[in-house]
Amino acid sequence: MTKIYNLHMDTREKILSYIKKKGEVSGKELVEVLGITRQAVNKHIKKLVEEGLLIKEGRTKGAVYKVASSHRKFRALSKFEKVYSLKGLEEHEVFREVDLFLGLRKGLKENVYQIINYAFTEMLNNAIEHSESAKCKVEVVLTPYRCGFKIRDYGIGIFYSIFEKFNLQDEVSAVGELIKGKVTTLPDGHTGEGVFFTSKAGDKVSFRSHKINLIFDNQKKDVYVEEKRYIKGTEVNFVISRSSKRLLNKIFEEYAPEDFEYKFERTRVYVKLFQREYLSRSEARRLLSGLDKFREVILDFKGVRSIGQGFADEIFRVFENAHPEVKIKLQNLAPAVEAVIKHVVDKKE
Repeated sequence: MTKIYNLHMDTREKILSYIKKKGEVSGKELVEVLGITRQAVNKHIKKLVEEGLLIKEGRTKGAVYKVASSHRKFRALSKFEKVYSLKGLEEHEVFREVDLFLGLRKGLKENVYQIINYAFTEMLNNAIEHSESAKCKVEVVLTPYRCGFKIRDYGIGIFYSIFEKFNLQDEVSAVGELIKGKVTTLPDGHTGEGVFFTSKAGDKVSFRSHKINLIFDNQKKDVYVEEKRYIKGTEVNFVISRSSKRLLNKIFEEYAPEDFEYKFERTRVYVKLFQREYLSRSEARRLLSGLDKFREVILDFKGVRSIGQGFADEIFRVFENAHPEVKIKLQNLAPAVEAVIKHVVDKKE
Protein backbone atom coordinates (compact mmCIF):
# COMPACT_ATOMS: atom_id res chain seq x y z
CA MET A 1 0.00 0.00 0.00
CA THR A 2 1.40 3.41 -1.00
CA LYS A 3 2.22 5.80 1.81
CA ILE A 4 1.36 9.50 1.69
CA TYR A 5 4.58 11.55 1.58
CA ASN A 6 3.31 15.10 0.96
CA LEU A 7 5.19 17.03 3.64
CA HIS A 8 3.13 20.17 3.06
CA MET A 9 -0.03 18.54 4.41
CA ASP A 10 -0.46 18.01 8.14
CA THR A 11 -1.61 14.61 9.37
CA ARG A 12 -5.29 15.50 9.72
CA GLU A 13 -5.42 16.90 6.20
CA LYS A 14 -3.82 13.69 4.94
CA ILE A 15 -6.43 11.62 6.76
CA LEU A 16 -9.32 13.66 5.36
CA SER A 17 -7.86 13.63 1.85
CA TYR A 18 -7.33 9.87 1.89
CA ILE A 19 -10.80 9.08 3.27
CA LYS A 20 -12.42 11.37 0.64
CA LYS A 21 -10.75 9.31 -2.07
CA LYS A 22 -11.50 5.92 -0.53
CA GLY A 23 -15.03 6.57 0.79
CA GLU A 24 -14.51 4.71 4.05
CA VAL A 25 -11.36 3.60 5.85
CA SER A 26 -10.46 1.58 8.95
CA GLY A 27 -7.99 2.75 11.57
CA LYS A 28 -5.67 -0.11 10.67
CA GLU A 29 -5.52 1.01 7.05
CA LEU A 30 -4.66 4.57 8.11
CA VAL A 31 -1.77 3.27 10.22
CA GLU A 32 -0.34 1.50 7.17
CA VAL A 33 -0.92 4.43 4.82
CA LEU A 34 0.46 7.15 7.10
CA GLY A 35 3.28 5.13 8.59
CA ILE A 36 2.52 6.30 12.14
CA THR A 37 1.41 4.47 15.29
CA ARG A 38 -2.14 3.36 15.97
CA GLN A 39 -2.16 5.63 19.02
CA ALA A 40 -1.27 8.66 16.89
CA VAL A 41 -3.93 7.79 14.28
CA ASN A 42 -6.58 7.41 16.99
CA LYS A 43 -5.66 10.81 18.43
CA HIS A 44 -6.16 12.55 15.08
CA ILE A 45 -9.33 10.63 14.23
CA LYS A 46 -10.86 11.42 17.60
CA LYS A 47 -10.29 15.14 17.03
CA LEU A 48 -11.76 15.01 13.51
CA VAL A 49 -14.85 13.17 14.76
CA GLU A 50 -15.36 15.69 17.57
CA GLU A 51 -15.03 18.55 15.08
CA GLY A 52 -17.71 16.94 12.93
CA LEU A 53 -15.43 16.38 9.93
CA LEU A 54 -15.53 12.58 10.17
CA ILE A 55 -18.21 10.15 11.26
CA LYS A 56 -17.55 6.79 12.87
CA GLU A 57 -19.57 3.73 11.97
CA GLY A 58 -19.30 0.48 13.93
CA ARG A 59 -17.39 -0.22 17.11
CA THR A 60 -13.84 -1.03 18.21
CA LYS A 61 -11.91 -3.15 15.69
CA GLY A 62 -14.72 -3.17 13.14
CA ALA A 63 -15.11 0.62 13.04
CA VAL A 64 -14.73 2.55 9.79
CA TYR A 65 -14.56 6.30 9.20
CA LYS A 66 -16.23 8.42 6.55
CA VAL A 67 -16.18 12.12 5.72
CA ALA A 68 -19.25 13.77 7.25
CA SER A 69 -21.74 15.34 4.89
CA SER A 70 -22.72 18.92 5.71
CA HIS A 71 -26.13 17.99 7.09
CA ARG A 72 -24.58 15.52 9.55
CA LYS A 73 -21.77 17.66 10.95
CA PHE A 74 -23.86 19.24 13.67
CA ARG A 75 -24.32 15.83 15.27
CA ALA A 76 -20.68 15.63 16.25
CA LEU A 77 -21.04 18.27 18.95
CA SER A 78 -24.05 18.98 21.12
CA LYS A 79 -23.85 21.92 23.47
CA PHE A 80 -26.12 23.41 26.13
CA GLU A 81 -25.34 26.93 27.30
CA LYS A 82 -27.34 29.21 29.60
CA VAL A 83 -26.95 31.89 32.28
CA TYR A 84 -29.06 31.42 35.42
CA SER A 85 -30.01 33.66 38.30
CA LEU A 86 -28.97 31.76 41.43
CA LYS A 87 -31.75 33.10 43.65
CA GLY A 88 -34.22 30.26 44.20
CA LEU A 89 -32.47 28.06 41.64
CA GLU A 90 -32.64 24.27 42.14
CA GLU A 91 -29.79 22.28 40.69
CA HIS A 92 -31.79 19.12 39.94
CA GLU A 93 -34.22 21.14 37.81
CA VAL A 94 -31.33 22.60 35.81
CA PHE A 95 -29.88 19.12 35.28
CA ARG A 96 -33.27 17.90 34.10
CA GLU A 97 -33.33 20.74 31.56
CA VAL A 98 -29.84 19.82 30.34
CA ASP A 99 -30.75 16.12 30.25
CA LEU A 100 -33.78 16.74 28.04
CA PHE A 101 -31.92 19.11 25.73
CA LEU A 102 -28.91 16.82 25.13
CA GLY A 103 -30.58 13.44 25.65
CA LEU A 104 -28.07 12.42 28.30
CA ARG A 105 -30.14 9.57 29.73
CA LYS A 106 -30.36 7.86 26.34
CA GLY A 107 -26.95 8.88 25.05
CA LEU A 108 -24.73 7.94 27.99
CA LYS A 109 -23.93 4.64 29.66
CA GLU A 110 -25.63 4.33 33.04
CA ASN A 111 -22.42 4.65 35.06
CA VAL A 112 -21.34 7.79 33.16
CA TYR A 113 -24.83 9.29 33.44
CA GLN A 114 -24.80 8.79 37.23
CA ILE A 115 -21.40 10.46 37.53
CA ILE A 116 -22.40 13.46 35.40
CA ASN A 117 -25.65 13.80 37.34
CA TYR A 118 -23.88 13.74 40.71
CA ALA A 119 -20.96 16.00 39.78
CA PHE A 120 -23.10 18.57 37.97
CA THR A 121 -25.71 18.90 40.73
CA GLU A 122 -23.01 19.05 43.43
CA MET A 123 -21.06 21.81 41.71
CA LEU A 124 -24.14 23.84 40.84
CA ASN A 125 -25.38 23.46 44.42
CA ASN A 126 -22.03 24.85 45.61
CA ALA A 127 -22.53 27.90 43.40
CA ILE A 128 -26.10 28.36 44.65
CA GLU A 129 -25.36 27.99 48.36
CA HIS A 130 -21.79 29.20 48.82
CA SER A 131 -20.60 31.47 46.00
CA GLU A 132 -22.50 34.64 47.04
CA SER A 133 -22.91 35.28 43.32
CA ALA A 134 -26.09 36.61 41.73
CA LYS A 135 -25.78 34.44 38.63
CA CYS A 136 -23.81 31.65 37.02
CA LYS A 137 -23.12 30.39 33.52
CA VAL A 138 -23.68 26.72 32.72
CA GLU A 139 -22.18 24.93 29.72
CA VAL A 140 -22.58 21.20 29.02
CA VAL A 141 -20.96 19.57 25.98
CA LEU A 142 -21.61 16.12 24.56
CA THR A 143 -19.27 14.78 21.86
CA PRO A 144 -18.94 11.28 20.40
CA TYR A 145 -16.12 10.60 22.85
CA ARG A 146 -16.76 12.58 26.01
CA CYS A 147 -19.20 14.52 28.15
CA GLY A 148 -18.23 17.58 30.13
CA PHE A 149 -19.56 20.65 31.83
CA LYS A 150 -18.40 24.07 32.96
CA ILE A 151 -20.05 26.03 35.78
CA ARG A 152 -18.88 29.61 36.30
CA ASP A 153 -20.07 31.92 39.04
CA TYR A 154 -18.96 35.50 39.82
CA GLY A 155 -18.86 35.38 43.61
CA ILE A 156 -16.22 35.31 46.33
CA GLY A 157 -14.21 32.38 44.93
CA ILE A 158 -13.77 28.87 46.30
CA PHE A 159 -10.19 29.36 47.56
CA TYR A 160 -10.95 32.70 49.18
CA SER A 161 -13.95 31.15 50.93
CA ILE A 162 -11.76 28.43 52.49
CA PHE A 163 -8.96 30.91 53.27
CA GLU A 164 -11.41 33.15 55.11
CA LYS A 165 -13.17 30.30 56.92
CA PHE A 166 -9.97 28.83 58.36
CA ASN A 167 -8.05 32.09 58.75
CA LEU A 168 -5.24 30.73 56.57
CA GLN A 169 -2.12 32.51 55.42
CA ASP A 170 -3.29 32.97 51.83
CA GLU A 171 -5.47 31.43 49.12
CA VAL A 172 -2.68 29.06 48.08
CA SER A 173 -2.89 27.51 51.54
CA ALA A 174 -6.58 26.89 50.87
CA VAL A 175 -5.66 24.58 47.99
CA GLY A 176 -4.26 22.07 50.48
CA GLU A 177 -7.48 22.15 52.47
CA LEU A 178 -9.53 21.52 49.34
CA ILE A 179 -7.38 18.56 48.26
CA LYS A 180 -7.93 16.92 51.66
CA GLY A 181 -11.65 16.81 50.96
CA LYS A 182 -14.60 16.65 53.30
CA VAL A 183 -12.56 15.77 56.38
CA THR A 184 -11.17 19.28 56.75
CA THR A 185 -12.98 21.52 54.26
CA LEU A 186 -15.77 23.35 56.08
CA PRO A 187 -16.61 20.30 58.22
CA ASP A 188 -19.48 21.99 60.04
CA GLY A 189 -21.53 21.97 56.86
CA HIS A 190 -19.86 19.07 55.05
CA THR A 191 -19.40 21.53 52.20
CA GLY A 192 -16.21 19.89 50.95
CA GLU A 193 -17.69 16.44 50.42
CA GLY A 194 -19.25 17.16 47.04
CA VAL A 195 -16.08 18.87 45.79
CA PHE A 196 -13.93 15.98 47.00
CA PHE A 197 -15.98 13.21 45.35
CA THR A 198 -16.43 15.26 42.18
CA SER A 199 -12.66 15.70 41.94
CA LYS A 200 -12.31 11.88 41.98
CA ALA A 201 -15.17 11.12 39.59
CA GLY A 202 -14.06 12.71 36.30
CA ASP A 203 -11.17 12.03 33.96
CA LYS A 204 -10.05 15.63 34.42
CA VAL A 205 -11.56 18.13 36.86
CA SER A 206 -10.39 21.66 37.55
CA PHE A 207 -11.33 24.40 40.01
CA ARG A 208 -10.25 27.88 38.91
CA SER A 209 -10.63 31.01 41.00
CA HIS A 210 -8.74 34.32 41.09
CA LYS A 211 -5.20 33.38 39.96
CA ILE A 212 -5.31 29.72 40.99
CA ASN A 213 -6.28 26.72 38.84
CA LEU A 214 -6.33 23.40 40.72
CA ILE A 215 -6.41 20.40 38.38
CA PHE A 216 -7.18 16.76 39.18
CA ASP A 217 -6.01 14.54 36.32
CA ASN A 218 -7.36 11.14 37.31
CA GLN A 219 -6.16 9.42 34.15
CA LYS A 220 -2.58 10.34 35.01
CA LYS A 221 -3.32 10.08 38.75
CA ASP A 222 -1.90 13.54 39.27
CA VAL A 223 -2.92 16.76 41.01
CA TYR A 224 -1.28 20.06 40.14
CA VAL A 225 -1.74 23.81 40.44
CA GLU A 226 -1.31 26.52 37.79
CA GLU A 227 -1.14 30.28 38.10
CA LYS A 228 -3.58 31.79 35.63
CA ARG A 229 -4.98 35.17 34.68
CA TYR A 230 -7.20 36.58 37.44
CA ILE A 231 -10.91 35.77 37.18
CA LYS A 232 -13.67 36.74 39.59
CA GLY A 233 -15.59 33.91 41.21
CA THR A 234 -15.14 30.20 40.52
CA GLU A 235 -15.06 28.15 37.32
CA VAL A 236 -15.43 24.37 37.55
CA ASN A 237 -14.51 22.24 34.53
CA PHE A 238 -15.41 18.55 34.48
CA VAL A 239 -14.72 16.01 31.70
CA ILE A 240 -15.35 12.26 31.51
CA SER A 241 -15.04 9.78 28.66
CA ARG A 242 -18.33 8.33 27.41
CA SER A 243 -16.66 4.91 27.51
CA SER A 244 -15.44 5.33 31.11
CA LYS A 245 -15.82 2.27 33.34
CA ARG A 246 -15.61 4.36 36.50
CA LEU A 247 -18.44 3.66 38.98
CA LEU A 248 -19.79 6.29 41.36
CA ASN A 249 -20.52 3.76 44.09
CA LYS A 250 -16.96 2.44 43.91
CA ILE A 251 -15.62 5.97 44.34
CA PHE A 252 -17.81 6.42 47.41
CA GLU A 253 -16.65 3.07 48.81
CA GLU A 254 -12.97 3.88 48.25
CA TYR A 255 -12.90 7.34 49.80
CA ALA A 256 -15.88 7.56 52.18
CA PRO A 257 -16.15 6.28 55.73
CA GLU A 258 -18.79 3.61 56.35
CA ASP A 259 -21.72 5.95 56.89
CA PHE A 260 -24.30 3.48 55.56
CA GLU A 261 -24.82 -0.30 55.50
CA TYR A 262 -26.86 -1.78 52.64
CA LYS A 263 -28.69 -5.11 52.57
CA PHE A 264 -30.02 -5.83 49.09
CA GLU A 265 -32.92 -8.00 48.03
CA ARG A 266 -34.37 -8.39 44.55
CA THR A 267 -36.81 -5.46 44.72
CA ARG A 268 -36.05 -4.03 48.15
CA VAL A 269 -33.01 -2.55 49.92
CA TYR A 270 -32.51 -2.00 53.64
CA VAL A 271 -30.14 0.83 54.64
CA LYS A 272 -28.75 1.37 58.14
CA LEU A 273 -27.45 4.90 58.81
CA PHE A 274 -24.40 4.91 61.08
CA GLN A 275 -23.68 8.57 61.88
CA ARG A 276 -25.37 10.63 64.56
CA GLU A 277 -26.06 13.46 62.12
CA TYR A 278 -26.44 13.94 58.36
CA LEU A 279 -26.47 17.47 57.04
CA SER A 280 -25.79 17.91 53.34
CA ARG A 281 -27.36 17.12 50.00
CA SER A 282 -24.12 15.44 49.03
CA GLU A 283 -24.55 12.89 51.82
CA ALA A 284 -28.12 12.24 50.69
CA ARG A 285 -27.03 11.78 47.08
CA ARG A 286 -24.35 9.36 48.19
CA LEU A 287 -26.92 7.44 50.24
CA LEU A 288 -29.39 7.29 47.33
CA SER A 289 -26.92 6.42 44.57
CA GLY A 290 -28.32 3.41 42.68
CA LEU A 291 -31.42 3.02 44.87
CA ASP A 292 -33.75 4.13 42.06
CA LYS A 293 -33.52 0.54 40.76
CA PHE A 294 -35.51 -0.81 43.73
CA ARG A 295 -39.24 -0.70 44.37
CA GLU A 296 -38.86 -0.25 48.11
CA VAL A 297 -36.17 1.47 50.20
CA ILE A 298 -36.16 1.05 53.98
CA LEU A 299 -34.11 3.64 55.89
CA ASP A 300 -33.20 2.82 59.49
CA PHE A 301 -32.44 6.04 61.43
CA LYS A 302 -31.62 4.32 64.75
CA GLY A 303 -28.95 6.39 66.51
CA VAL A 304 -29.33 9.37 64.16
CA ARG A 305 -30.04 12.45 66.27
CA SER A 306 -30.29 15.19 63.65
CA ILE A 307 -30.51 15.73 59.91
CA GLY A 308 -30.13 18.86 57.84
CA GLN A 309 -32.80 20.48 55.73
CA GLY A 310 -30.79 19.81 52.57
CA PHE A 311 -30.32 16.13 53.41
CA ALA A 312 -34.03 15.64 54.05
CA ASP A 313 -35.12 17.70 51.04
CA GLU A 314 -32.92 15.67 48.70
CA ILE A 315 -34.48 12.40 49.85
CA PHE A 316 -38.10 13.26 50.55
CA ARG A 317 -38.76 15.82 47.82
CA VAL A 318 -36.16 15.68 45.04
CA PHE A 319 -35.66 11.89 44.94
CA GLU A 320 -39.30 11.03 45.57
CA ASN A 321 -40.50 13.45 42.88
CA ALA A 322 -37.99 12.02 40.39
CA HIS A 323 -38.79 8.40 41.29
CA PRO A 324 -42.46 8.15 42.37
CA GLU A 325 -42.36 4.40 41.68
CA VAL A 326 -39.90 3.89 44.58
CA LYS A 327 -41.53 3.64 48.00
CA ILE A 328 -39.43 4.92 50.94
CA LYS A 329 -40.14 3.49 54.39
CA LEU A 330 -38.61 4.80 57.63
CA GLN A 331 -37.66 3.13 60.90
CA ASN A 332 -36.54 4.34 64.34
CA LEU A 333 -37.00 8.07 63.84
CA ALA A 334 -35.93 10.39 66.67
CA PRO A 335 -38.46 13.22 67.27
CA ALA A 336 -36.06 15.88 65.95
CA VAL A 337 -35.42 13.88 62.77
CA GLU A 338 -39.12 13.22 62.26
CA ALA A 339 -39.87 16.95 62.60
CA VAL A 340 -37.42 17.89 59.82
CA ILE A 341 -38.81 15.20 57.50
CA LYS A 342 -42.39 16.26 58.26
CA HIS A 343 -41.50 19.86 57.43
CA VAL A 344 -40.13 18.81 54.03
CA VAL A 345 -43.09 16.53 53.24
CA ASP A 346 -45.63 19.17 54.27
CA LYS A 347 -43.81 21.76 52.17
CA LYS A 348 -43.89 19.40 49.17
CA GLU A 349 -47.62 18.96 49.46
